[in-house]
Amino acid sequence: MHASPTSPPPPDAKPAVSGGAVDRFFRISERGSSYIREIRGGFATFFTMAYILVLNPIILGGAEDKFGETLDSVQLVTATALVAAVMTLIMGVGGNLPLALAAGLGINAVVAFQIAPLMSWEDAMGLIVLEGLLICVLVMTGLREAIMHAIPQPLKQAISVGIGLFIAFIGFVDAGFVTRIPDAANSTVPVQLGTGTLTGWPMLVFCLGVLLTIVLVARKVKGAILISIVLMTAVAIVINEIADIKAWGLTSPSIPGNPVAAPDFGLLGQFDLFGAFGQVSVLTVVLLIFTLILSDFFDTMGTVVGVTAEAGLLDERGQVPGLGRVLLIDGAAAVAGGAASSSSATTYIESAAGVGEGARTGFANLVTGGLFALALFLTPVLTIVPMQAAAPALVVVGFLMMTQVKHIDWDRYDVAIPAFLTIVVMPFTYSITNGIGAGFVAYVVIKACLGKAREVHWLLWGTAALFLVYFLIDPLEQVLGMK
Repeated sequence: MHASPTSPPPPDAKPAVSGGAVDRFFRISERGSSYIREIRGGFATFFTMAYILVLNPIILGGAEDKFGETLDSVQLVTATALVAAVMTLIMGVGGNLPLALAAGLGINAVVAFQIAPLMSWEDAMGLIVLEGLLICVLVMTGLREAIMHAIPQPLKQAISVGIGLFIAFIGFVDAGFVTRIPDAANSTVPVQLGTGTLTGWPMLVFCLGVLLTIVLVARKVKGAILISIVLMTAVAIVINEIADIKAWGLTSPSIPGNPVAAPDFGLLGQFDLFGAFGQVSVLTVVLLIFTLILSDFFDTMGTVVGVTAEAGLLDERGQVPGLGRVLLIDGAAAVAGGAASSSSATTYIESAAGVGEGARTGFANLVTGGLFALALFLTPVLTIVPMQAAAPALVVVGFLMMTQVKHIDWDRYDVAIPAFLTIVVMPFTYSITNGIGAGFVAYVVIKACLGKAREVHWLLWGTAALFLVYFLIDPLEQVLGMK
């Protein structure tokens, strides 16, 4: 890893003196961390993913089900914050890794715009619960963990690098530094710089934030990422007070008049486990659940591997410590998300911001989860950090994760080409799952064509076959008469 204040300590580093039962339980000193680093990491992770408290209600609340019903936005904020708080805390205590969870982006869009129009919201959320239960079954049978252990080390490293590029791209997009060019413009490129140029005060906040963060990281300042987020939020608040700005995005850095908002738990338990079978065909239900499982399964796989690798927590075999517990908690999070009508909850790649700030244990989750719990009552206060102030953290963490590319043997084409596809497909398709799928399929095909099929674990063959179905789902639906 690149030498930086956020890099894991060298193998011969001596841990600090034990701080008592809590320190031993979370293995804080053993992993070369400290309470201060864990707390900083917990705050950094929260601030880089707090946007979900605004975005998830917008996505789910802006869609109608088959019967024209919509979900209440206030209730969605409560459900989103509650599931994120509870599952992040459980991951911290049960998994002891700095991996925060919340409603999964991408999956919530599938629920809102693909599943809900076919059935009621209760039926759609029932499918999410079923998906989560099936993932838990896969974990308990050992299949999910076995697949992760079967991935060759170069592909694991490529997953980490791909996620680094992906979250950097997310940072650029969420801040408005990179924007989509409408197809109607008949442009020759799909994205552009800002609106063609960088304009407006929010963009200045983002650019200054990136420069401030990289300088602090380069100078090895402790708390570099969190310092940048806090300072740039303060700058954004000042700018917002003295200038007429309407382009901050989802969260505006304005001091709220009433910092307290009462939670509304009305959506909890509003799901029908098998109602979907009465609305669409069994085959359609199976394909919908298959799509949800595959996306959730491999998004989590990529995130867990990438974030723990960046934290320097993989063991000598490149495996995640306590993986079975981590995957089971993630599956339970999907169940919790469906049961609360906030869509499937999953592990967040923004957790890498906390790792970049020094988090190495589940203690950081106590901070992140605690802040989500506070958000149940203080949402107006905890969502004043604009993406332009938080996104620079994602860009810099993307760099830190990118440094793992040096460990891939680029002279061995049988692993280098799949690694390359894994890395580039993630940001270019805006999907961790797509990147992993492209890498798996390429790895299996190349090995087979080189006469090295026996080097491929049988689980990779099966997983690659499932990805082929996933990539070909549209023509398959047409052949089966579903379109």
